[in-house]
Amino acid sequence: MSGSADKITRMANQIATFFASYPQEEAVAGVRKHIKDFWEPRMKDQIRAQVAAKNAELSPLVVEAVETLPR
Repeated sequence: MSGSADKITRMANQIATFFASYPQEEAVAGVRKHIKDFWEPRMKDQIRAQVAAKNAELSPLVVEAVETLPR
C-alpha cells in the first residue's frame, strides 16, 4: 500500500475503534457520519477505493460504513 493509502486506512480504523463499543448499527452510522461530515472529497474517494480493493486491513465497521456512504 502507498503511504497515502496507509494513512487513510489508519485514520478510518481509528474512527472505527472509537465507535467499536457502540451497538453495531450506531457504530456504522457513527463512522459513516464522521467520514461524511469531516473528510474532504479526495479522502472519501481514497477510502472508497480501499473498500473496493478489499483492503484486509480495514475494520469491518469502516467497510460497512463506506459501502453506505452517499456519493
